[in-house]
Amino acid sequence: MSTPVPLRPVAADGKDNGKGAAHKNGAPSVPSSPVAPESQAQAASPAPAPRASDSSTRKVLNMKKPMRLGEIAIEKSIQGVAFVSLIFIALIFVFIFREAFPLFTGKATITPAQTDVGASETYGEDPGAPMAVEHPELEQRQVPFKARHLLVKDWQPVSLDPKYGIMPLLLGSLKVTLIALLLAGPIGIFAALYTSNFAPKWSREFMKPIIEILAGFPSVVVGFFALVIMATILQNLFGYQYRLNAFVGGVAMALAVIPIIYTVSEDALNAVPKVMTEASLALGATKWETALFVVLPSATPGIFAAVILGFGRAFGETMIVLMATGNAALLSPSLVDPVRTLSATIGAEMAEVVFGDVHYRVLFFLGSLLFVISFGLNAIAEFFVRARLLKQFKGA
Repeated sequence: MSTPVPLRPVAADGKDNGKGAAHKNGAPSVPSSPVAPESQAQAASPAPAPRASDSSTRKVLNMKKPMRLGEIAIEKSIQGVAFVSLIFIALIFVFIFREAFPLFTGKATITPAQTDVGASETYGEDPGAPMAVEHPELEQRQVPFKARHLLVKDWQPVSLDPKYGIMPLLLGSLKVTLIALLLAGPIGIFAALYTSNFAPKWSREFMKPIIEILAGFPSVVVGFFALVIMATILQNLFGYQYRLNAFVGGVAMALAVIPIIYTVSEDALNAVPKVMTEASLALGATKWETALFVVLPSATPGIFAAVILGFGRAFGETMIVLMATGNAALLSPSLVDPVRTLSATIGAEMAEVVFGDVHYRVLFFLGSLLFVISFGLNAIAEFFVRARLLKQFKGA
């Protein structure tokens, strides 16, 4: 088998340059025949790799996943449902504000209730019965409605002197909502903390569904339970005067708010990275210390959103407060006095008002107020949680 012979440098004219007698390191070189420059360049350059044809390259680059008709139909259906939902929300919003707008245009007037004062009921003709007393001055006294009429301290829409003060209604809604949050907030948050950090797997599998079942209970069932059973138990336990009051309504409302706060808080706690928990335990912290001082502060944005959602749920509830609060529009700071909320007022009086009357317009204004408060709460939760708290915990 022959040994390959190394080539010696050759000048451009094909002659030996005289330096090929010895190798650079002193080793003798074997003379070889001169090589043409073109042949040497061809031998030194590597063989070009086979290129794919232009047609195959274009085929690979233009290859896309084919869209199926079923996927297109599902995508368009979801877009259509979302679009229709937004349209319906906008139409409801516009309708409510349109019905309440005449209150502030100067066209609405407050008219006293048409009642016969002093008249007595008779059956058949009784010549000796007293005649009905007419009050023409009441029929002529029509006062243009002003915004200041909403700031009085009384809600008496049906009377000889109608009053449409929303202050007792707004205070009643706030009292019931705050009582519900004070009870449901700690219970829902700490129940979620226990479920996500301490509960064994077998108990977590049935604890979470049981708590979330409360969210599916009809509000009328919760209100009936508070009216029949809870009101009596709480009155016997605390000894206050009125059986149905703001405290009973707040306790009943907490039963409806707990599942919302629990579900959202549990999801936020489970989203905390396990690296933080493991690092805290590695530094010597106990499990409770890790849960209270590491996991809970890290999940603050989600917990804050849960509380805001619970507030909106309690503030707009109708049937529970209609059945359990006593429905008395009292402007009182006491938590054990009967109250009346905005939503309960709309539910109780809307079916009995005259279409287009001032009372009718004021009830729509209460609905507009509920819309604005709910929208404001959602906006606060969205912007505050994402823009402030999430940046804070991400270190931005």
